[in-house]
Amino acid sequence: MRLTKEIVQRCHDLSFNTLSEEVIDRVKYLLLDYIGVAVRGSLSESSRPVHRFIRNVDKREDGAVVFGTNIRAIPPYAALANGIAAHSVELDDVVNEASLHPAVAIMTAAVAAANMITCTGKEFIEAIVAGYEVTTKLGIALDPAAHYAQGFHPTGTCGTMGAAITVSKILKSDQQSMLNAFGIAGSQAAGSMEFLTDGAFTKRFHPGWAAHSGIIAACLAREKLTGPSTIIEGRFGFLHAYSPKSNSSKVLENWGNPYEVMRTSIKPHACCRYKQGPIDGILQIMHENQLTASDIEKVNLAILKAGVPLIAEPEEIKYNPKSIVDAQFSMPFGAAVAIMFGKATLDEYTMENIASVEVKSMMNKIYCVEDKEIEKEFPKKWPALVTIITKTRKKYSTKIEYPKGDPENPFSWNELIAKFQNLVSPVYSETRQKQILDNVRSLEQAEDINNLSILLAKE
Repeated sequence: MRLTKEIVQRCHDLSFNTLSEEVIDRVKYLLLDYIGVAVRGSLSESSRPVHRFIRNVDKREDGAVVFGTNIRAIPPYAALANGIAAHSVELDDVVNEASLHPAVAIMTAAVAAANMITCTGKEFIEAIVAGYEVTTKLGIALDPAAHYAQGFHPTGTCGTMGAAITVSKILKSDQQSMLNAFGIAGSQAAGSMEFLTDGAFTKRFHPGWAAHSGIIAACLAREKLTGPSTIIEGRFGFLHAYSPKSNSSKVLENWGNPYEVMRTSIKPHACCRYKQGPIDGILQIMHENQLTASDIEKVNLAILKAGVPLIAEPEEIKYNPKSIVDAQFSMPFGAAVAIMFGKATLDEYTMENIASVEVKSMMNKIYCVEDKEIEKEFPKKWPALVTIITKTRKKYSTKIEYPKGDPENPFSWNELIAKFQNLVSPVYSETRQKQILDNVRSLEQAEDINNLSILLAKE
């Protein structure tokens, strides 16, 4: 059987009844994390243009919820808005080996599509597991470093493919319709890394477009529009077109063993995934040795080679961020605020800190280097080496094997709930927060997922 058809068959046949309690719990865990970052992202500057766009082209009183607002829209537009919002605060989940963010495309598409049809909690969980599996396996098969080097953002490209599968399952499409949706999605998958040049908002746009495209693909397939049945392995297919180092054998390797939802990390720091380990190391050293910003003379950070062009180069941009996006992708900035404020949350990623003379001075003490030691197990592991030298010439070093939030160093449910509450507190009352949490924790019992999405509107 050809690869594309095999993927579709496995996704089509995936059933809630075959999923372990651990997998079911993990989907709920990732859903709560997603809701928190998406709702908080609705307040971001980059969310305002899409809100205005929807009001101008799709005024309606019914439809899918645009999180954190009183706006309703047709599902593709709601997905566009919610995907952009969810990716804007750089706190969304990530799969290390694929170097992409699945929730912002998959969860976004699923919640919006559930407005089109009655979808139970069990059906929703099936669709999420399938979408994560496809998105992540494709990301791994592309070779993330090679895919990035081609100028593509895997969250946008692979997310489109996974979203088409997820929405097809939500809509209860037959296997042929799912195959066509997958094929159609291959002509929609996009995401240019050129946003790194000037901090444009298009990175945030990518998962919104992926979720939007997944809905369009699945709906067109239901109306009998066809897509190529060899979209993954074909001569001009996804793997060949998007990476010079793709390996098709990795797509089905260890499929469901474990499911990729079990290998998904969540973030404590509001910035690029490649910065998480180094910031963990800085905070650890500062705390354990009771250091203050005034003690610091120099900081050496070993950066994974694949992350260098994202967070360390070109130096003229990384040491002189001009926007929030620039700062989110600047290792010197993230290190500086972690040293100065003891954290690197949304409260630190501000224009005030970007303009701060004190922050700029601290950034000049940060040195990003490459180290072969941390490359040995990448991308399965994303370790970091941190060395801090004080003004009294004392040297402190640490190696972070697994950044906080990795499955091997996870947030507990209580820690995740605290993250959720912190993110959504500007938008929802404590009563609404509890309602959302109760709905998520009992997700598999839901008769209609749309009852949860209604709670995500502005109070």
